[in-house]
Amino acid sequence: MDGVIGEERPTLLVVEDDLGLRKQMRWSFDRYEVVFAEDRESAIAALRRHEPAVVTLDLGLPPDPDSPAEGLRTLQEILALAPATKVIAVTGQSDRGNALRAVGMGAYDFFAKPFESDRLGLVIERAFRLADLERENRRLSAAGGESPLAGLITRDPAMLKLTRQIERLAPTGATVMLLGESGTGKEVLARGLHDLSPRAANRFVAINCAAIPDTLLEAELFGYEKGAFTGAVRTTPGRIETADGGTLFLDEIGDLPLGLQAKLLRFLQERVIERVGGREEIAIDVRVVCATHRNLREHIRDGAFREDLFYRLSEMVLPIPPLRERAGDATLLARAFVARFTEPGARDRLILRQDALEAIERHPWPGNVRELENCIKRATIMADGPAIGAADLGLESAEEPMPLNLRQVREEAEKQAVLKVMARVDGNIVRAAELLGVSRPTLYDLLNRFGLR
Repeated sequence: MDGVIGEERPTLLVVEDDLGLRKQMRWSFDRYEVVFAEDRESAIAALRRHEPAVVTLDLGLPPDPDSPAEGLRTLQEILALAPATKVIAVTGQSDRGNALRAVGMGAYDFFAKPFESDRLGLVIERAFRLADLERENRRLSAAGGESPLAGLITRDPAMLKLTRQIERLAPTGATVMLLGESGTGKEVLARGLHDLSPRAANRFVAINCAAIPDTLLEAELFGYEKGAFTGAVRTTPGRIETADGGTLFLDEIGDLPLGLQAKLLRFLQERVIERVGGREEIAIDVRVVCATHRNLREHIRDGAFREDLFYRLSEMVLPIPPLRERAGDATLLARAFVARFTEPGARDRLILRQDALEAIERHPWPGNVRELENCIKRATIMADGPAIGAADLGLESAEEPMPLNLRQVREEAEKQAVLKVMARVDGNIVRAAELLGVSRPTLYDLLNRFGLR
């Protein structure tokens, strides 16, 4: 297709060392301003100069084209410099593992050689369209819009990285397993995967595999025909069927009985179900997201979980850090919960006193965000006056862990102090510098050093 004179064409960066492919791609994608790079160094230079919205990246780059190491390193640097860039990883036909690894690192999608201009062109076109939508969403968010992950409140670098992974995985349709302790926000992240996906207009259906008795779980998942058992007075679709076209969230998948694991595996392989008491196969199109707090590899060794099902469900695995490892988040969440539970009209706005903030920061929160939410809800009810104190929280004091290494402890202490103070003052640099006893330039240097800007 000929470019339109006077119309600015979007820039496509192609990172490819094969000269023949580069010529073919130049002619195939002349609707874009195609910029080429043949190795990591030239790719980063082109990224800085042209700021392309979409990049196609061959994972086999010099100096070792037979290994994906240089390509994955290039991907990491591209996303570190320009996180919104849509990177399409290009691999060999038999290299699905490294392609999925690239997606897990943040690539938008992957494409297997040999090169087919029509198919790759569709992937590139979708990537540009998504980049345009995200740019518009960022503009709307800056004007007061709300993100689908707005239910997740965090300033912790590990959690922020996790939210970026959720945003990048959402459009791919990959099966995702969320690993985390109870109360860490697994369902919030699962809903984020759904809301940011092409399935967002359809249903998000959640089921807790540990909360339903084994005798009822099969009928709940797969549905049943009229007369299948005593009390089955009408044909009823199950949760899987109800989620057709949308997303099915299987919470606490580690508690699924062995007998049902085999039936779920068949569904994942063939994408058809049979209702209890039925003989008809029903085709289902659904994206599966699952979560568990259990160690499934130990369950596999103990014979309590099928290994083949584990690999079906764990196409992408995302660990969620517990609240005690998310520096400053407990304070942020506590403030948000106080605001939530003291709505205007209920009572005057409550505040958290200094001793309450310190108690929240010290507590290990074994029940994670859910425990903190319940604690703050109880405190807003029991507080006598306009402020919540440490006594209102009812927390047991926790001892600080013993340090291991003085240099590492000093750096970690500085980082934790900056995170906690920034959370306490809600990001106010002037107030944070005053509380830390440093100048503003020093605080900016600390934020830069710890990657917290």
